[in-house]
Amino acid sequence: MWNFSAGPAALPREVLEQAQRELLDWNGSGMSVMEQSHRGKRFIAMAAEAEADLRALMAIPVDYSVLFMQGGATQHFAQIPMNFAGPNDRADYVVTGHWGEKAVREAMPYVKVNIAATGAGDDFRSLPPRKTWQLDPGASYVHYTPNETIHGVEFTDVPDVGEVPLVADMSSNILSAPLDVSRFGLIYAGAQKNIGPSGLVVMVVRSDLLARQGRPMAKILRYAEHAAQDSMLNTPNTWGWYLAGLTFKWLKAKGGVSAMAEQNRAKAGLLYQAIDGSGGFYANPVDPAARSRMNVPFTLHDSALDADFLKESEAAGLIALKGHKAVGGMRASLYNAVPLEAAQALVSFMRDFADRHG
Repeated sequence: MWNFSAGPAALPREVLEQAQRELLDWNGSGMSVMEQSHRGKRFIAMAAEAEADLRALMAIPVDYSVLFMQGGATQHFAQIPMNFAGPNDRADYVVTGHWGEKAVREAMPYVKVNIAATGAGDDFRSLPPRKTWQLDPGASYVHYTPNETIHGVEFTDVPDVGEVPLVADMSSNILSAPLDVSRFGLIYAGAQKNIGPSGLVVMVVRSDLLARQGRPMAKILRYAEHAAQDSMLNTPNTWGWYLAGLTFKWLKAKGGVSAMAEQNRAKAGLLYQAIDGSGGFYANPVDPAARSRMNVPFTLHDSALDADFLKESEAAGLIALKGHKAVGGMRASLYNAVPLEAAQALVSFMRDFADRHG
């Protein structure tokens, strides 16, 4: 079986098998990691090792903090402006899909939002050219979504926004390729696509942003307080943190983010080639220059075949290919834990299905 779910998504099999082996007796403790005190020596050592592995994978500079937060990215759509902007401050948002739109909605009660650019004019099938962005030099930050899971568009480079801190929701493409972290003020990611289980958010934040006062708020909402307590201001998601640590070690064993980048290019290239070479049986609506490596939406030439495609693909062991309701059709998510063999199996099925139904 191959899992193409957009999230919660596939985890590496090796990670799941290790977690299974250690479920009742983690690290010689006689109990699971979920039963350990987060203040205990074993857990603190594991947490520190997970952070060190992530720092190594992403080459995170020393003047950045790494936070392991609870919740999902949507929570932080609101919490980010609360921390990094005052009530009368402005922030720029570049909107390239559903999640960018949602980030704007959640931010609006806390900051004056400027839509600096949007791809809504062509239903988010392309990225607005950088030269068209209307950035505010006095903005508190610039927020964008490097990869949009629903519409299947992805930035291939890091946009230059000058001196204003760049904030990126990398929930769906973190750790999928090498990245210059120093170009960002904040990177944040829900774990459930390329890191681990849902309920955990990983943040990489520059120290000068943590020093911002923003507005009065409870300690539990302030990132600086979490950083000062090594992400243990309150009881953390211990299970999620543990699985994230196992995933980081799996990534290192596989050759790191450079190796992942090569594999991800190969998987996506194979699928796009099959779509483009299908003689019109399949189609991808996205501008080729903006196509995502992580999430590949596609349609069949006759939507009446959609139900048969989903039924037969599931019978063939190809799971969670139904597209999001906002765009319809199909979607294959090709995160790090989805191997090349999965993409090959999907392409083989697609060709066979087209031969039988074309």
